[in-house]
Amino acid sequence: MKRESVMEDREGSRKRKRAGRCRRKTDNNPSHLNKQISEAHPANVPQPKQDSSNLKTSHKASKTLSFLDKMKARLAGGHFRMLNEKLYTCTGKEALEYFKEEPELFDMYHAGYQEQMSHWPELPVNIIIKWLKDYGSSLVVADFGCGDARLAKNVKNKVFSFDLVSNDPSVVACDMSNTSLDSESIDVAVFCLSLMGTNFSSYLQEAYRVLKPGGWLLIAEVKSRFDPTSGGADPNNFTKAICELGFSSVSKDFANKMFILFYFKKKEEQNSTKKKKKKDIEWPELKPCLYKRR
Repeated sequence: MKRESVMEDREGSRKRKRAGRCRRKTDNNPSHLNKQISEAHPANVPQPKQDSSNLKTSHKASKTLSFLDKMKARLAGGHFRMLNEKLYTCTGKEALEYFKEEPELFDMYHAGYQEQMSHWPELPVNIIIKWLKDYGSSLVVADFGCGDARLAKNVKNKVFSFDLVSNDPSVVACDMSNTSLDSESIDVAVFCLSLMGTNFSSYLQEAYRVLKPGGWLLIAEVKSRFDPTSGGADPNNFTKAICELGFSSVSKDFANKMFILFYFKKKEEQNSTKKKKKKDIEWPELKPCLYKRR
């Protein structure tokens, strides 16, 4: 009897172990778990699939807009390059008449100009602004070719701003070789990337006329225009011509890779025997600054 009892106990133990293993397998079965979750939460309804046709339409519309934006930018860039070349290859008087007929082209030009300047690591107008702040707000300034009049908006000095077209009451539209300023009434004359016309020397002659003796002439120009190895003018010949006009050279700044800064002062007294007549000065040719397509 004892032997039969022991056998029964062993058989019962085996059955219990097999039942335990079956439960563990069932608990670890993912499909079983999913079935349990589904039965426990009958309200869980699968999310509807997103309409793939809507996604395709949205993607196509996005690509179309991107293409149109690129085409508009390319068209605007083409207009800017055309206008830029025009300004470099005509006189100031011709440019004034050109923009008088179609003033909206001037806005187009300046929009393109601002886009080009956005790629420069440093802007020359900001250096001139700092220079004026260092020298004091009492100096009266004439900004020849002022553009958006950034100079006047960022200093406390009295600034006379001149350009070919004016959409701003503070900017005077004129030919820069013939301004309304009185002779010897200005302390600082500024040309910031604005010696563009074929008659640029007449702009500098006008600056000489309006500057007081001892007044400053500040010129910032694109560096490539003064690179003799690529058809540009020799900066020394440019400086020499301005000195013959009646200025003395104070300094040149070649540090920036994009532009050069020239600093001159109008001579206090002119020696009539040394001063050349305006028509006898040999002005170097400044090549046009033509921007490449991006």
